[in-house]
Amino acid sequence: MFVREVRFYREIAPTVGVRVPACGRAEEQDGSTLLELEDLSSWRLGADPVDAAQTLAQLHLRWEGTALGEWPWLPKVDVSHLVERLYAQAWPSVCRRFELTPRLREMGDGLVGQVSAAEQRAEASGPHTLVHGDPAARNIRTSPTGEVALLDWEDLGAGPGVCDLAWFLVSSVRPADWNRTIAAYGGAEGLAEALPAAMVQGVLSIPLDEEKSSAARQRIERLDEGARRTR
Repeated sequence: MFVREVRFYREIAPTVGVRVPACGRAEEQDGSTLLELEDLSSWRLGADPVDAAQTLAQLHLRWEGTALGEWPWLPKVDVSHLVERLYAQAWPSVCRRFELTPRLREMGDGLVGQVSAAEQRAEASGPHTLVHGDPAARNIRTSPTGEVALLDWEDLGAGPGVCDLAWFLVSSVRPADWNRTIAAYGGAEGLAEALPAAMVQGVLSIPLDEEKSSAARQRIERLDEGARRTR
């Protein structure tokens, strides 16, 4: 993952077309990596969902149909079998949470043993482009003048751009803002096919300890909205 991020800053960042941290050094030797990046700690964590969605759309449109030709190393090892096992282990505990809605519990039950199939549907949900891979709010910053930057590129790859949108919605956008976020991205084509795979990741990242119950409830609300939109 970290080697991929080094390659991103060496080969892709100079022409990526969206704001990313400036890179001073990007080195890799025998599996060890070193990145020296612009300090954006003074920028605000996250972004308005509309601004973030427009940034993702800009990235995806720029490289649609060409990313793999430019960087043949982008495809990653398929780990859906590992995620399948992790989900099967995690879901029995998650499904007992009282906050779960009936439709979310029903969808979660239906994903047991079907994670690989959900990943395949997501991979076919739209034309392939350069994707960030983890555009959650924690990996986005907004400058004092409103400029949006995407950070943490170790999960980048080639795939349908709508998969980035699906994960952004599930990880970071309150349900009341989903419609305007989707509209800012350019529409919901392929979203219903991409959401189940994003929801698997959402289930695996639900905070289970009591001190994070507020964060868990917010994640569950977003997952429920995803379940509603895939029915």
